[in-house]
Amino acid sequence: MFKHILFVCVGNICRSPSAEVMLRDALGDRGIQVTSAGLGALVDHGIDATAQALLVEHGLDGTAHRARQISPAILSAADLVLTMERKHVKRITELAPEASGKTFLLGKWQDDRDIPDPYRQQRPAFEHVYKLMAEGVESWKRYL
Repeated sequence: MFKHILFVCVGNICRSPSAEVMLRDALGDRGIQVTSAGLGALVDHGIDATAQALLVEHGLDGTAHRARQISPAILSAADLVLTMERKHVKRITELAPEASGKTFLLGKWQDDRDIPDPYRQQRPAFEHVYKLMAEGVESWKRYL
């Protein structure tokens, strides 16, 4: 049983906080803590405006989010770590080798699909990424 799920991307302002909000909503009141962090976090920044707009359009809200930098302690506290890209898995394994067995792609059940970074791109890129994350969240939900 997973009690704490951690999402990881780079800046912790677009993909990982969006996926965090999406999974938290999808899990309802199962008592699973869902958090996020970044490998190169824009510490204390809120969620990207376009990412927030897409969440709102889906009845969700990420305004409470503040970006934080990943650390071995944050990784240690998580039971499952979900990343957006293969290179994130690699960097986590380098940072905390003990986390390698619990670190997977959000797109694992979609043929280990990477979810690209929409940062500083136009809204269509964010919409595409949102769709990929929604599919990933839905596919993981059945295992949680």
